[in-house]
Amino acid sequence: MRFKAVAFCALGLLAVSGAHAGDWKLAKDEDGIKVFLSEVPGSKYKAYRGVAIMKTDIATLRALQEDVSGSCAWIHECKEQKLLKSDGAQSWTYTRFNTPWPVTPRDSVIHVTSELGADGSVTRLLEGVPKYLPDTEGYVRVSQVDGFWKLVPKAAGEVEVTYQVHTEPGGSVPSWLANSFVVDAPFNTLKAMRQRAEKR
Repeated sequence: MRFKAVAFCALGLLAVSGAHAGDWKLAKDEDGIKVFLSEVPGSKYKAYRGVAIMKTDIATLRALQEDVSGSCAWIHECKEQKLLKSDGAQSWTYTRFNTPWPVTPRDSVIHVTSELGADGSVTRLLEGVPKYLPDTEGYVRVSQVDGFWKLVPKAAGEVEVTYQVHTEPGGSVPSWLANSFVVDAPFNTLKAMRQRAEKR
């Protein structure tokens, strides 16, 4: 019953995260990776969605994602990442990000809820919980994160990977950086993840 409750809540959160965004528009289609952007009502920052087909299996991708500190190597602009707590299908992670001068570096605390689908798919819902830890000196805490990872097995040893997020970065972020990040983050993350997954 507990797992069913977690799965039900995860599906509810997934529906909510998708509801925040409007029409998705293709912003980049390169090297087998598509990046879509969407306006979010009440926010000046766009949501992004990256989609890629990877020649690998679910187990390999799960291993890459569940290595919380190691996954920092393929997450865009990740400086450091660590697991704070794990409880069944839920986990809490802390991440520090690189930002170009003179923008103050950001950090975030994310609550991750994982769900296994009957088709072998894996969904990881991402929810920012900025008050989970006290603020860190020298960093601006990301005030809101709402998104998900979805891994869906396809025929012939392939997996469709979708990475969708909307972020409120907190503080002041120049428009040029925000506009670049929403394209670079999904594209570079999926590309680096695919490189590691397909080597295994």
